[in-house]
Parts: sequence; C-alpha cells; structure tokens
Amino acid sequence: MAHLAAGTAEDLDRETQLVLRAAGGEREAYDTLIEPRLGRLFRMARAILRDETAARDVVQDACVTAWRELPSVRDASRFDAWLSQILVNRCRTELRRAGRRSVQEIPMVEPDRAGSSGFAVAARPAPGPSLGDRVVEAEAIRRAFLRLDPDDRALIAMHYVEDRPIAEIAAALRIPVGTVKWRLSRARAALERALEAQR
Repeated sequence: MAHLAAGTAEDLDRETQLVLRAAGGEREAYDTLIEPRLGRLFRMARAILRDETAARDVVQDACVTAWRELPSVRDASRFDAWLSQILVNRCRTELRRAGRRSVQEIPMVEPDRAGSSGFAVAARPAPGPSLGDRVVEAEAIRRAFLRLDPDDRALIAMHYVEDRPIAEIAAALRIPVGTVKWRLSRARAALERALEAQR
C-alpha cells in the first residue's frame, strides 16, 4: 500500500486517509467511505438498468468488489472514479447477462418524484401537454433507452442523470475526454433514432 501515499499521513486529506486505512483492511474506514455514496451509486445503477432490484444487487456487488480490490488502488485520491468504474462495469455485465427484454414492467411514479426516474433531464415536458401526453412521451423515452447498448446507457446516465462533467466521466471510465464527447454524441443520436422509430 505504500504506492498509494505521496507524503505522510498528516499531509493527506481525511478521505484519502480513509481510503488508505480501508485498503489496509480496516472495515470501519471502508464503511465510512461507502455509506455516503450508496444513494448516488443506486441512482446511477437504477438509471442504467431501469430495474430497482437489479440496481440494488449491482450496487451490493460493486461494494463487495471494491472492498476486495481496494488494496490494488494506485491513487487514493481517485477513489470515486475507481468506484464508479466498478459500478458501471457491473451494470454492463448485468445488462449483458439479462439480455434485452422486449417487455419490462415500468413503475408509475408520482410527478414530484419524476426527477428520480432518471429521465427528467432528457424528457422534461414543455408546459402545456396533458398528463396522458407526458406519460406517453416518458414511456417512449424509456423504450428508446432500453434499446441502447450498455455503454451508451452508462454514458447517458452518468452525464444526464448524475449530472457528471465530461472530464469526471472520462476519469471514471479511463477513456479520453474527446472519446466521451464523441460517444455521448453517438448515444444521443442513437436515442433520437430509437425515439423516431416509435413515431
């Protein structure tokens, strides 16, 4: 674990110290790191998978994997990016394992919880349409989203649902910023094509 630290423990911020302690096997330090991140991890997994139960399972699996692999982290200051990458990889695996389902139950959410559905940013209706029109539009977007490949889903969820900057996504996925921009553009185009195909 010496390669994680650059300087004395006194020079490191509290979070980096927690990462180092957790990497050394201290479970309490790991719990302190993970607990405040669980909500964000779950929202991202749910946005990618569109299934609450699968999202919970994936988050749990990602947390166990992170605990097991934490001693191999090379840069303690990039813990969030590293953890996000584990979660996105687990979501990809789950999507591939489950295959593309042609029919999926969609939970109805109250209007005040629409932001938690994962599509409020991309599908916020203009003022005026009826509730029925908004439900139809949300369902069309959901179906279009389900047609995207796992990598495109992950990008859209991280950028539009989690509101993460492109540079942070690039760090989490270990790809260049230019590649993230190109893939986001491609993912948006794929989503638009899928929507158009439903009209």
